[in-house]
Amino acid sequence: MLAGCGAKKVENTEGGAAADTSGTNDGGSGNGSSTAANTGSDSGNAAAETTYQFASDASYAPMEFMDKDELKGFDIDFLAAVMKEAGLKYEVRNVGWDAMLESVKQGKEYQAGVSSISITADRAQTYDFSMPYFESKNVIMVKEDSAIASALDLKGKKVALQGGTTADTLMTKIMGKGNTDLKKFDSNAVALLELDKGGADAVVADIAIVRDYIKNNPDKKYKEVLDDVNFNPEYYGLAYPKGSELKAELDPAIKAVIENGTYADLYKKWFDEVPDTTRLLAAK
Repeated sequence: MLAGCGAKKVENTEGGAAADTSGTNDGGSGNGSSTAANTGSDSGNAAAETTYQFASDASYAPMEFMDKDELKGFDIDFLAAVMKEAGLKYEVRNVGWDAMLESVKQGKEYQAGVSSISITADRAQTYDFSMPYFESKNVIMVKEDSAIASALDLKGKKVALQGGTTADTLMTKIMGKGNTDLKKFDSNAVALLELDKGGADAVVADIAIVRDYIKNNPDKKYKEVLDDVNFNPEYYGLAYPKGSELKAELDPAIKAVIENGTYADLYKKWFDEVPDTTRLLAAK
């Protein structure tokens, strides 16, 4: 649960003790709202006494988003289940994408990032990642009457996306570095707005974001375009600073949450379908 301002005692209905939360939502500038929970027992060991700080970018509905002053989404529920399984205290705060990546890399204020972060070879040079916990891929969103059928059809078109994402990397390779038709924004929300107002011909983003937007905006007449040739499956992981103790702490908890049915319940809640957990557990 979130506190709009000041501190507030929150009762953990999952069975843990109460925790204090504080923060204000400023849209992800680094002073965002936070959620906190005490999921561990009072065991007296160092891990149980630590409150781990997670950073997020709440612009990826339905994965993580702000509902008024409350941080919600699949990732938020999943993290709560994992930390409960591990018996660890934590807080998560909406700080924005760039601030999240930089602060997690430093490992001082935040010990981990949870924000639909795709595990890539390039990012693995800077961060340690948890085991994969979510399968995704990039897709194209266009108007229903658009003839665009693949990523290659986007050449010569204006494409909106969030900078610094795998969509950015993929489309830069296809359209060319420095291409002014590739419009990069600080968040997916702004990229989607650019398409809405006619400033772009397409948006490229993670499939969960695109499907959620189409579902919640039927009057805008958008459709999803899959491209299995140019857009490969990706897997999300929790991001840690290099050498973090949290990977060893949380990987067993992530595996347990996936195997014990909790993950499937959360997936059904947010996406109304059953996940392929066998495929997920086999991912590297």
